[in-house]
Amino acid sequence: MLCSSMLRINCNLSSNPPLSLQGCDPCSQTQRSKLQHRRARINQQINKEMRMRAGAENLFRATTNNKVKETVALELSFVNSNLQLLKEELEELNSSMEVYQTESEAINVPMIPLGLKETKEVDLTVPLKAMRTPSRNEAGLELLIEYYNQLYYLDQRFFPPHRTLGVHFHWYDSLTGVPSCQRALAFEKGSVLFNVGALYTQIGARQDRSAAAGIDRAIDAFQRAAGAFNFLKENFSNAPSLDMSSPSLCMLVRLMIAQVQECVFERVTLTTQDTHFTSQLQVAQEAARVSDVYSLVLQTMSQPLVKDYVPFSWASMVQVKSEHFRALSHYYAAVALCDQSIDEEECDEEGEKALLQLHVSNPAGPPLSQVLRDPEERRKLGKAHLRRALIRHEEAMRVHGLCKILRKMDILQEVLSFVHKRSLDKYSEMDREDDFDETAEAPEIHSQTQQKPDIIPPNFSTVQVTDIFRRLGPLSVFCARARWGPVRLVCLQRGEGGLGLTLRGDSPVLVAGVVPGGCAEEAGLREGDYIVAVDGENCKWAKHGEVVHNLKSCSDRGVELSVITLHTHETQVCFIALHTHETQVVGSVFVEGGGVTKRLGSTFSLPFGNLRDSESMY
Repeated sequence: MLCSSMLRINCNLSSNPPLSLQGCDPCSQTQRSKLQHRRARINQQINKEMRMRAGAENLFRATTNNKVKETVALELSFVNSNLQLLKEELEELNSSMEVYQTESEAINVPMIPLGLKETKEVDLTVPLKAMRTPSRNEAGLELLIEYYNQLYYLDQRFFPPHRTLGVHFHWYDSLTGVPSCQRALAFEKGSVLFNVGALYTQIGARQDRSAAAGIDRAIDAFQRAAGAFNFLKENFSNAPSLDMSSPSLCMLVRLMIAQVQECVFERVTLTTQDTHFTSQLQVAQEAARVSDVYSLVLQTMSQPLVKDYVPFSWASMVQVKSEHFRALSHYYAAVALCDQSIDEEECDEEGEKALLQLHVSNPAGPPLSQVLRDPEERRKLGKAHLRRALIRHEEAMRVHGLCKILRKMDILQEVLSFVHKRSLDKYSEMDREDDFDETAEAPEIHSQTQQKPDIIPPNFSTVQVTDIFRRLGPLSVFCARARWGPVRLVCLQRGEGGLGLTLRGDSPVLVAGVVPGGCAEEAGLREGDYIVAVDGENCKWAKHGEVVHNLKSCSDRGVELSVITLHTHETQVCFIALHTHETQVVGSVFVEGGGVTKRLGSTFSLPFGNLRDSESMY
């Protein structure tokens, strides 16, 4: 049986080229790794306090001594106070978003990135260890995908389908830092895939979104993050950590889609240079679309299991963005109605159609066709939208003020204050002393977008890898599904009747038959043996003709063969069916597949195609 000892022995084979990609030092105290170490320490302290509280509660219920009860009650209050402080400290750590933001001086609303799952070292090779701790950039992404692809070979080589090996995979929850440990390689694959998505979120959050190129890169990164999380949700189940559970992954996919939609809005506002009436209405509908998708994310965060898991600052940030962009939608609608001069061309069917599609329901008052042509009616409707914008701005600022983490984000405070003051100034400018009419209630803006976000699944074929265990032999034969006997040395000498064996296939060559009483049978060869070396030369990857040539070139002293026997009958039948390239050695002449040939003392050998199982990544 191939086992983990073979993994440790053969993974540093000298013939394999060194990997060019380098990971980051897992022991280095970077700002992000310090966060993880603090998370782990606080979680250990919380677990300790929880055990102490459970013991004190049991003692409180069991004892009848009043003095003991008073002492236990005092201890419980102390433990609960410690727990509250530790949870607040953990909440602040889990909400850390500033580490991943862009260093650009442009004023943009911060994005919500995801920290990578941290891990402990596993007993693998040095190259694989480096792959598990990537740098936080595009090179790190390539390294993670390369490691994910290598895990396929690792799984096929050393992990039997119905038995687990003694290799433990340790990973920490991305948000809480709670450790999880499993012996299933699927947990390792899922955690690596999660980190692919998390790394995309960090790359997207770091982009300078003051230019169109940076916005496009951020859109691509967030769409690929959504694709990684969605792929993980659809292909992995029974996750031991909450960050990889189906409800959490569903929330993360929607969060990434919302951030894509926010980037689309930023690009629209950046590229819309004209101040035409219809252009401003399109910007208003884009802002409404961003608000709608963030509202959907907030609903998902309010679901059971996710509600108590997601950091409070995340939920607060999502709610702030929902209110913020809803306010912007009303503001841009007011600007279109009040500031833009509408010429006769825009009063025609196109302008009226744009105004009709702006609202979820028709506003009270005169028909929109009349509003479009009457500046005073447009001013009244615009003022109503500004009033709705101010209400939403104030709600966003109220929610922002309730979260201690968000209050520390100066850029967010600056953005919210700026847009609120802008709307307030516009409202004051439009408010007249002689305006005694009651401000009408403006309907909500109908959301619409110029670009719907895509969920881009991970493309593992972008990084080509070579099996680092290639010297063990072809994967279709030397895999964990097969049970092999130990290597046997067979000294084979040519007799008067030849070697007395039939060979089939290549990589490796199979002994398909042994002539009874012949030299091969007397030497100990058996039907079903695989030739893995000839005179000490490895031939696991050798072609059929190469092995035949080596056997024909043997001296009078004979040839030393290294052979192994496959013990699993079902697998052996499958492998024999696949190895259809045959040579029979009955006389002194070898008949090699490639045509129908008949010689004296030999039998027919029919040419077959070299069929093999196709290898697929799951």
